[in-house]
Amino acid sequence: MDTLRAERIKLTTVQSPLWCTVVIVALGLGLAAILGSVARSSLTMQEEVGQFYPTVDVAVSGITGFGVMVLMILAALSVTSEYRFGVIRTTFQATPNRTMLLIVKAVLIGVLGAILTGVLGIASFFLAKALAGPDAGRDLVLSGEPALRALYGIPLYAFFCVVLAVGVGTLLRQSAGTIALLLLWPLLIESLFGLFGSVGREIQPFLPFSNANHFLGTAQGVDFHWGPWGSMVYFALFTVVVFAVSLVVVNRRDA
Repeated sequence: MDTLRAERIKLTTVQSPLWCTVVIVALGLGLAAILGSVARSSLTMQEEVGQFYPTVDVAVSGITGFGVMVLMILAALSVTSEYRFGVIRTTFQATPNRTMLLIVKAVLIGVLGAILTGVLGIASFFLAKALAGPDAGRDLVLSGEPALRALYGIPLYAFFCVVLAVGVGTLLRQSAGTIALLLLWPLLIESLFGLFGSVGREIQPFLPFSNANHFLGTAQGVDFHWGPWGSMVYFALFTVVVFAVSLVVVNRRDA
């Protein structure tokens, strides 16, 4: 409990979590509002090809595509900033059990992030649906497992992304490198495998963020070897492995 209390105090006594929360809310609700408005406006076009009918996964893409990345940056900075300012030595002296410390840090930020993104996911859906109207918002309905999964999958995805970010931050210990990797990994690195022909197509079903997007219902043109829940399990296992490696490393090296 003392470790949890200490991590909570760290999280609530600095400005970065507040600003990151504001950015996540702005990205989630802002993009949902834009998508809803654009969908309504697109119906004025004569050609059907120019008309836009957003789906549930598209309506919440401001959170899954951008908001969660900001959450990952916050989680990574909770570790790397302590290394940067030398606070980590004091932290390890106060809590000698380094494994427990990192687990508490990851779980605390992960749970808070899951709650935030879960609530924002619901709000973004209803905001996009309201602005799109009944005609352009015809596909914004919570019927069927894929549509529901696009919503309830957000907090699951956010939680494991936080755990992954804490693990990567612990391994690299440097803010710039950690943030660059966490941003480039899902945005650029994984998409580059599609340029490598048949070899890249064979690798794509095993990329972690591609599996996470498969679980959330995002169309990627990848032939996965398992269903959406199999992809979620794969992403979770990948996250756990990275985090476990970070625990081994942090217990073996000096602060």
